[in-house]
Amino acid sequence: MFSSRRDFVRVSALAASALALPALADSRPPKPMRLLILGGTGFIGPYQIRYALARGHHVTIFNRGRQKEAWPGPVEELLGDRNGDLKSLEGRDWDVCIDNPTSLPVWVRDAARVLKGHVGQYVFISTISVYAANDQPADETAPLVAYKGDDAMAETIKSLGANPRLYGPLKARSEEEARTQYGEAAITIIRPGLIVGPGDGTDRFTYWPVRLARGGEILAPGDGSDPVQFIDARDLAEWTVRVAEQRTIGVFNASGPAAPITLKQMLEGIAQGVDVDPKIAWASTPFLKANKVSAWSDMPVWIPGQGETFGFHRRDIRRAIGEGLTCRPLPLTAADTLAWFHTLPAERQAKLRAGLTAEREAELLAKLRA
Repeated sequence: MFSSRRDFVRVSALAASALALPALADSRPPKPMRLLILGGTGFIGPYQIRYALARGHHVTIFNRGRQKEAWPGPVEELLGDRNGDLKSLEGRDWDVCIDNPTSLPVWVRDAARVLKGHVGQYVFISTISVYAANDQPADETAPLVAYKGDDAMAETIKSLGANPRLYGPLKARSEEEARTQYGEAAITIIRPGLIVGPGDGTDRFTYWPVRLARGGEILAPGDGSDPVQFIDARDLAEWTVRVAEQRTIGVFNASGPAAPITLKQMLEGIAQGVDVDPKIAWASTPFLKANKVSAWSDMPVWIPGQGETFGFHRRDIRRAIGEGLTCRPLPLTAADTLAWFHTLPAERQAKLRAGLTAEREAELLAKLRA
């Protein structure tokens, strides 16, 4: 059982966060900004748009189709395609461009042919998957993974889908292309860890609030001492806008929480958010490996905190924290994620996209008891 003070802590955390978040939104930037968002209809894009509008900015988004969402303010929507149709971006000027969806260096190159000289700052949303190794808790200066294909500019979304291992190398190559096109003095590279919260279509994190809320004995990996890192999509989106306002240049690991936490502490925070007292059955890494239970997919968020993955969830995030990255309380993220998940169609809720099925978990729990 977790602490009997659960309800008090949960209510206090949620109340404190509710007071703090509007205060952030009310701190106005020096002047309105002309903001171009490439990919404003994905996971973090809508949060960026709403936050930017709340802070008085003029927002333009570029997508293949119009967003059905009703924005809380005027948003200019430009139609086009990163695969060759950039005409609607021609002859326009913006203070800042935030590039959310790019995973191909050719997208950076082709967009730069239109935008270079027409944007004051280019903010590229990258990933911690660009690092060559995960065995040490390294900072932003750590070596990046090398792309070993023939021609990175010939890679497509189709080829990336066929070989997901190209994701990190192509993101690293996209960062390199951004530096080549815009110059070091005009670009900001943000490398998020696992992005979580309402709207996450992967269910990597969502699995845990949903599973804890369902009740019963819950299989969890390791002994609870492994570190975890993740960032609420809203925290990432809002900080990205503030980075644009302040014209912050450089490279940043963007993850959280601000203070290190373990998997056990993560589950405790989620339990506070969804108001449950879960019964956790810890399964050792050798047990999980012997039973072909995969880290990250079958046991979401978790990666063993030893050996070659010792540093995966120990990335140095001090630079981002120093530049104003804030993380809302974990119980709030958990509560909001579960509430969002319950708005989805029944057939979608019935099949999580990450984590163990109930049947597989029951089988493993029986083995663990034996």
